[in-house]
Formats: sequence, structure tokens, C-alpha cells
Amino acid sequence: MERWVVAAKRADFNEIGRRFSIDPVIARLIRNRDVVGDEEIRRYLYGGLEELHCPETMKGMKEAGEILMRKIREGRPIRIIGDYDIDGVTSSCILLKGLRRLGADADVRIPERIRDGYGLNENLVRQAAEDGRDTILTCDNGIAAAEQIALAKELGLTAIVTDHHEIPFEEREDVERAYLLPPADAVINPKQPDCPYPFKGLCGAGVAFQLIRYLYGLAGIPDREQEEFLELAAIATVGDVMDLQGENRILVKEGLKRLRKTENPGLQELIRQNALEPDQVDVYHIGFVIGPCLNASGRLDTARRALALLMEEDRAEAARLAGDLKALNESRKEMTVRGAEEAMEMVETTSLKEDRVLVVYLPDCHESLAGIIAGRLKEHYHRPSFVLTRTEEGVKGSGRSIEQYSMYEELCRCRELLTRFGGHPMAAGISLEEKNLPLFRKKLNELCTLTEKDLMPKITIDVPMPIRYVSRELLDQMELLRPFGKGNSRPLFAEKGLQVLNPRIFGKNRNVVKMQIADESGCIMDGVYFGDGEAFTAYAKVHPRMSLAYYPTVNSYRGKETLQITVTNYQ
Repeated sequence: MERWVVAAKRADFNEIGRRFSIDPVIARLIRNRDVVGDEEIRRYLYGGLEELHCPETMKGMKEAGEILMRKIREGRPIRIIGDYDIDGVTSSCILLKGLRRLGADADVRIPERIRDGYGLNENLVRQAAEDGRDTILTCDNGIAAAEQIALAKELGLTAIVTDHHEIPFEEREDVERAYLLPPADAVINPKQPDCPYPFKGLCGAGVAFQLIRYLYGLAGIPDREQEEFLELAAIATVGDVMDLQGENRILVKEGLKRLRKTENPGLQELIRQNALEPDQVDVYHIGFVIGPCLNASGRLDTARRALALLMEEDRAEAARLAGDLKALNESRKEMTVRGAEEAMEMVETTSLKEDRVLVVYLPDCHESLAGIIAGRLKEHYHRPSFVLTRTEEGVKGSGRSIEQYSMYEELCRCRELLTRFGGHPMAAGISLEEKNLPLFRKKLNELCTLTEKDLMPKITIDVPMPIRYVSRELLDQMELLRPFGKGNSRPLFAEKGLQVLNPRIFGKNRNVVKMQIADESGCIMDGVYFGDGEAFTAYAKVHPRMSLAYYPTVNSYRGKETLQITVTNYQ
């Protein structure tokens, strides 16, 4: 059961349309995305790199910059410690290339998912000391590594943390919330409670990009040289499922422009071997093609492969590395399907189906797939979901959440049952002893305040709009709203009383329906639906008039362009 809701945010759409020379429908779409005021609207429609915030306003940036520039001048070796996912790999690449451009003696270590686990650990710290590195610089991790940072300091290392994850905290009687920062020489994370940086939603690569921007500024390196990192920041922002709002939207919009004409041999080969048209690469292709290939190495092998691809200058070697990542991703997809089927069967056949927070234990599942399978459960059941697997160190896993449930905060309330955890409101990684699994599931559900309404998928309609209003001019103006993704969703329209004519099912999985759609005035438009084709056509047969949620597109076929609507939901 879905709950359809029409966005009802108010403004003078005609006046906004007049001031910015846009259709009132476009003005309403902008208001629905909480963009208000002339300056914010202008920035949303036309903002570019000049709108990026000044890096030095981020707490810890000046201290980190001073330390790193001194280390570079003194020739002190720096070890970057990243993470094995797409954000960790791209932020490692940004820092490595950027620091080397500044003349630094810098190298990278990325944890092995199974051997090391997430983020900074004691072995990585001791290895850095044994290797004679002077400074540890983390990216996309470190904010929850207080013990490991303390060890680094004991061993005489300088430690700088750059991260974007939530700051660990304890709830105490005397204060509302006590935040726990690692004892590093500098901590850069815009989520620090007293950080004045205006935008808090950067991913790890976004924070790394701002650090390199700041260092380049100190060194007098031209601004245009920073721009080679925009495509990496864009890939990480989409791949780490950040909200495409404010600064993130600018990074992705500008990064996509550069990705479409990238000079990076590794990305060129990844695009080519996945049969993508470079000038058509969009958020979708990052999220479902490029990103999964980069992630696959950290899931099934070592993330060093993905980093090597991004660092590679030789086209032939880049082609070999890209082919390896593509093959790994194909294996990952097959394993994910099997794991998701097992997880759903477990939910359907046990008491799990009564829980508001799903905790599914798949002891034999490859631990790298836990997060993806948790995401599948979350999408299917629309409830927060954890998938846990058995490892040599105990039980490990990942969680994926819905908007109404802050996963990281709820884990903080269960911290006594966990040996390790970290993340943010929508996703988290955890470790615990196997004996604590039943208690963990029980406590999460006892503390859960989600209602039946919260657990019902909500379809938000931007505008109830007749299909006859769809025009090429409107679609051209909608291009100003891109890129679409989490936090800046593709506009969704709806109309009642529509008739589905001549539905035809296509695809080997019978998951594409092509049709014509007629409204009550006689306007007829081509339409397409992606989903269960049999169910859709059966529903249309017994319901001569339907309500359809849709978005308009241009269909290109043999050089001819026609308007059509893509149906997303029906009732």
C-alpha cells in the first residue's frame, strides 16, 4: 500500500516565474525543494563553482593546512589512510594527487574490508610508524577512531582527521549530548557542533576536495588545477548517496560536465567498457554503473585496484584494470541476487516480518554484500534494515534506513551491545558479538518509535498536472533543475481519470509496458512503464480510468523526437 501525498508548499509561483522567466510549474518545483528567496533561487538555477564555500571557514582547516604545508617543506612522509568504498577511494585519490602536486612525500593505505574492517585500526597505525611515516592523514574515516588516534600520538606520529560521518556522542545527565572527538592534531569535519562551515552535507571526498583547494590556495597554485578533482567529488557524492542540495548539487553538476569529457584514463576506460556514451553520463550512470564497478574491488578483492585505476596514466593498463573491475562487479551482482532472495525468504517465513526494524543474520553471506542486501530489504519492506554476517572477529554488518529513522542515533542508544559502529542517519556499519544478536534486535525494536504511517511508502507528487500541459518548452526548463538524485528528486506529476490504451509488454522479464494514455479531454500521449508488466496491464483492463504518477521525457527513435510520459506509480 502506498500513500500518495501532494506537496503543498506555498509561494507566488506566477511572480517567481515572471522574475526568473520560468514557467510557474518550474517555480512550484523549486519551492517544493525548499529553495526560497531570490538569491537561493538564482543559485539553484544558475549557480556554479563561484558558489562553493570558502574552505578556511571549516573548523580545523587552518590548523591542518599549517601542519601539512610545514610537513611538505620539511620533506616529512605523509600516509593517507582512506576507506574501501567509493567515497574512501576517491577521497584518497584526491588527497594523494593533490599532496604530490604540492611536492609532498605521500602514499596511501586503504583497509582490507575483511582483514581490517572499516576505517582506521591499530595495525594500520603501527604499520605507518614502522614504515617511518611522520604523519597520518585520514579521509572518509577517523572521527570515531579515538583509541587509534591516541595510539598514533603515543607512537610519535602527527595525526590529522578529515571525515564527514556523524560525531560520536554520549548522553549525560549534566549535558544534553557530549561529543567525543579523537585527540588528533587537527580534525576537519563540518559536522563538528561548533564548526561555522555553512554546509554540513559534504561526503568524505567533498571534505578532501576542500582541503586541497585550501592547500593549493596557500601554495599559489592556479584555481583551474583544482578542477581535475571535481569529477571525483561528484562520483563520491552520488555514490555515497548524499543529498544533492546546496554545495553537493554544485559539485555534482560541475563534476558531471568534466566527467563527460574526462582526461582520466581509468574513468575513460570504465565508461567505454560499460558501453556508455561519454556525453550522456549522468547521476544514474554513476549510481548504477561507474560507482558499483569502483565499489566492487573493495567488496570482493581489494580497493587498491580501484585506486590504481584512478591513478593510472597508461591507457592500456587502465583498460586492463577497468576490465577487472567490471568482471568483479558482475560477480557481485550475481551474489547479491542470491543473498537478497535468502534474506527476503527469512523475513517472510519467521517472526522477523513483525519487526519494525529488520535485523537479518546471514552467517554465510559475503560480508561486503551486507549493505547492498540491507538496501534491498529497506526498499522492499520500507523499514530500517540490518544485514549481518559471521566473520572471524564476530558478527559484522551494515544497515540502511528510511527518512523517518536516524540509524546512527538509534545505534548510539544500543552502543553497549556493539563492539564497533559508525555511520550517519541513513546508513551504518556495526560489529558485535554473536551472543548479543537477539538482544540487539530486541532493543532496536523496543526503542523504535516508527508508526504504521511511517512504514508506508510515501509517493510525493510535486504537481497534479494534466498530461496536455506537457510541452517541449517545459522539459527544456526542467533541465535547469538537474542533476536529479537524493534530496533533489526528479519532478513527479500526477493526473486522475486517465485511460491506458493499447498496452504492450516488452523485455525478456516482461518488465516494460508501452502504451498510449488519454485524458478526459481527448489528449493522447505516448507512455511507458517499467515494472511488473503483467500486473500493470491486468490492472488497466479492469480499471478503465486510473490515477497515474509520471514524469515527462523526450523519446528519441531513429532521429525522431516525441514527447512521452514515464509512469512510475498507478492506482
